[in-house]
Amino acid sequence: MKKYIIFILLIILIVAAGFRLTFLPVSEDSAEEVRFSVKKGEGSKDIALHLEKENLIRWAPTFRIYVLARGIASDLKAGEYLLSSSMDIPEIAEKLVNGDVLKIKVTIPEGFTVKQIEERLGLELSADNLEGFLFPDTYQFYFGFSGKEAIEVMRDNFEKKLTTDLRESIANQGKTIFEIVTMASLIEKEVKSLPDKKLVSGILWKRLEIGMPLQVDAALAYILEGSWDFDEMRREVALARDIDSSYNTYKYLGLPPGPICNPGLDSIIAAVYPAESDYLYYLSTPGGETIFSKTLAEHNLAKNRYF
Repeated sequence: MKKYIIFILLIILIVAAGFRLTFLPVSEDSAEEVRFSVKKGEGSKDIALHLEKENLIRWAPTFRIYVLARGIASDLKAGEYLLSSSMDIPEIAEKLVNGDVLKIKVTIPEGFTVKQIEERLGLELSADNLEGFLFPDTYQFYFGFSGKEAIEVMRDNFEKKLTTDLRESIANQGKTIFEIVTMASLIEKEVKSLPDKKLVSGILWKRLEIGMPLQVDAALAYILEGSWDFDEMRREVALARDIDSSYNTYKYLGLPPGPICNPGLDSIIAAVYPAESDYLYYLSTPGGETIFSKTLAEHNLAKNRYF
């Protein structure tokens, strides 16, 4: 009887040791990571079988028993993950429960148009009135993200960047956010530094007040659907000044009907807080310097000097 009990205990120990072994990594020394997909609607059984098939765990039932015993079986989240055979079952389960999914880092530069953002993301952003309101920034999107999800993230970022102080200042000036963003988009494409942006903002708002055309070349580049590059676009822009378009700020008074790009925070701030000056004209040199002039005669002299 004693020998029988010892034999049973030995069997239990062997089984327990074997079961414990199934919790351990398949390959502790492996540095390789593989993409593992959890589809919506998949339960712990499906996930466990898939993990075993991909050689990420030793035995599917062990994974399922673990997540059921922990009460986390229903918390495993869908998505694309980076997993390794050097991870044990608790580590894999924790990653799936936390939704630590594979992310893609994407930088949207200031001044990108919706079309350029679509090209950068490789997605179609099907929604109206997006231009100007997709905030340029560096984003981390979940792998397989949709155009709708990208829009929500970038629009939410825009709403956060437009602080209460900025919104109050806009309202106190009797302007709308749409007008400010439209002006900011022009400023974004015209000049680079914040001091220059504020001066140009002051000039453009002044032109609106006195009924003078804005005469912004960057708006013509938007009509031509070109990237506003000084050397590539200047000749085409000069020819575009007769185009009959509401974005032609040489031909039509007032702001264009909407933003021409997605401006950064500095351009928005400049549009809200323009710098007062005696200037009424400005131009950008091939070297990126902004030349300001008080009169048309001074402006023409500057043009003759640099072009």
